Amino acid sequence: MTDVPPLDAPPPLTEIGLSIGGMTCASCSSRIERKLNRIEGVTATVNLATERARISYAPEVTPDLLITTITGLGYTATPDETAAESPADDSGARRPEASGSRDAALRRRLVTAAVLTVPVIALSMIPALRFPGWDWLALALATPVVLGCGAGFYRAAWTNARHGAATMDTLVSLGTLAAYGWSLWALVSGTSHTYLEVAAGVVTFILLGRYLESRAKRSAGAALRSLLELGAKDVAVLAPDGTETRVPADRLRPGDRFVVRPGEKIATDGTVVDGHSAVDASLLTGESVPVDVGVGDAVTGATVNAGGRLVVEATWVGADTQLARMAKLVEDAQTGKAKVQRLADRISAVFVPAVLVIALGTLLVRLLVTDDVTGAFTAAVAVLIIACPCALGLATPTALMVGTGRGAQLGILIKGPEALESTRAVDTVVLDKTGTVTTGRMTLDAVHTAEGVGEKELLRLAGAVEHASEHPVGRAVAAGAADRAGELPPVTGFANVPGLGVRGTVEGHAVLVGREGLLTDAGILVPAALTEALGAARATGGTAVLVAWDGAARGVLAVTDAVKDTSAEAVERLRALGLTPVLLTGDGRAAAESVARAVGIAPQDVIAEVLPQDKVAVIERLRAEGRTVAMVGDGVNDAAALATADLGLAMGTGTDAAIEAGDLTLVRGDLRVAADAIRLSRRTLATIKGNLCWAFGYNVAALPLAAAGLLDPMIAGAAMACSSVFVVTNSLRLRRFG
Repeated sequence: MTDVPPLDAPPPLTEIGLSIGGMTCASCSSRIERKLNRIEGVTATVNLATERARISYAPEVTPDLLITTITGLGYTATPDETAAESPADDSGARRPEASGSRDAALRRRLVTAAVLTVPVIALSMIPALRFPGWDWLALALATPVVLGCGAGFYRAAWTNARHGAATMDTLVSLGTLAAYGWSLWALVSGTSHTYLEVAAGVVTFILLGRYLESRAKRSAGAALRSLLELGAKDVAVLAPDGTETRVPADRLRPGDRFVVRPGEKIATDGTVVDGHSAVDASLLTGESVPVDVGVGDAVTGATVNAGGRLVVEATWVGADTQLARMAKLVEDAQTGKAKVQRLADRISAVFVPAVLVIALGTLLVRLLVTDDVTGAFTAAVAVLIIACPCALGLATPTALMVGTGRGAQLGILIKGPEALESTRAVDTVVLDKTGTVTTGRMTLDAVHTAEGVGEKELLRLAGAVEHASEHPVGRAVAAGAADRAGELPPVTGFANVPGLGVRGTVEGHAVLVGREGLLTDAGILVPAALTEALGAARATGGTAVLVAWDGAARGVLAVTDAVKDTSAEAVERLRALGLTPVLLTGDGRAAAESVARAVGIAPQDVIAEVLPQDKVAVIERLRAEGRTVAMVGDGVNDAAALATADLGLAMGTGTDAAIEAGDLTLVRGDLRVAADAIRLSRRTLATIKGNLCWAFGYNVAALPLAAAGLLDPMIAGAAMACSSVFVVTNSLRLRRFG
């Protein structure tokens, strides 16, 4: 039977990414975003730094309508290629050759402008260099700079003006053309001072700023590009007859088998069907220790085969692989906007018109008050040029690009700016025990033997019987026995006794392994020493089983969910960040407190015997106490709690449900990465705020100075260019996070 959605259910939304060309400042991105969001059924976010739009739209909206809306504003828009078709080519950030060609063209304009501008500035500012007719030579040199190298500003300004909008290009165009026109009139009439050095100098400085900004933005997206380039380019596909054929990796399909030799990258996510090796995942997750894999083990695409030959059967390809999903998370995060950036966008939307009004007011007031035409004109031009909203538009996206990219390199996936804002206030971190603080796998911890019984003998006989068991405790006993006692003997007459244990015959001995009830039913008494060992094992949170053969109890085996080696250090790091760690588990109090002692969590911060469905209530109770709570978990039963917490950190070794519910995903199963994730998030948020403070502060301070006539227009142009470069380079410092 097919499920029918409720009649009142909203129609599903489709998501599309568009690469947008022609944006030069925050006013551009803000205008496109506002126009798109006015379409019914559309939710859009436009990112100036990545030059991309992420749009969700209802069935009645078409991609052609979205593209037409953007092109109608004077910009270009092209759909990104789907990740499924080409996971390495679906965003502007992933096409370095395109941005590289733009940089080359910009560099040519900059070099031409600089060569011609230097003598203009020298002649205008150093009287000793002047000669009869020097000003006409300055005009000849400045004209190709202003009208040629600066032509892109005027085209963009005219396009925006035709659509009733004003942007940074409007300010620059008005300022430079006014200075050039004034100078031309002054030369012809011979009545006033020229401003050719201002017109040429401003164009050159702004081109320099844009070139440096473009280079810096490419560096900001380098981490994502390097992540996407990790995948193998080709792969040796294995035919049923055993022959190998080398094909491009994107031609793999689920079910295909391929060969991975030592030193080669694994082409896609899959399962090992032949061979044994160690896999190095450091490029993908930051994990430095290679992991042993054998038949039946899952492997991840883009990891490196560090040992023997493997044959892998592909399970996920294209957009479904872990690498592609990681890249999608990082890209989505880079497209998002923090709350404080939305305030900046609102300001940018009215900023340019306000500056035009201020410039006109400056001109009129100074003319009325001082009667100094030259001074009034100079101040008005300085106002036009100094006040550029570029830094406002770049403050958040560049920091997000670098921060999320660096996180991906370290095995930390940040879902968006909202997650960053949550980390600032978090004061309590709830740690799920199983699979997060502990390994999540039962292991043989201790062996207690009765008098006259050897440990190796006890392990061989108990391990042989448990080897036939499917119970997690039985598997742990069998694995531990094989490690400590060597090869296990065969078992005959194996039987599982539900709820009590297992029995079988090994080397002529009738062996029982299980609870006390199993021995009691067989009429076997447990000596006091073993009873004491049994109680001690349970007191420390372990699971203890008795071993008996030939009518007598022979020993006790203690099995525990071992604490990860790194968990104690992780707890210490979390405390250093001002967080209170809380251990949450469904285990008994004794087991929980044992683990808490091992990692340094206080007994009062242990919440034990919590049913999976009650974890949400625990998070809500902690929040009701006034705490801001982060939750770290990895299981299906953690998903709701992760979503309820102020900040959810999902272990990437866990389930898809937990990862989907978390705000941050830790690709490695190392709890120390949780502390790193919070540190990186806080650092990224601090960088965003620092960028915005600079961008706001720069304009607040610079505009009055320009209006007062205290800034030369050429210096104003240089300062404006430097403000954007400062914001981007400040964000680039996050690349050194570690």
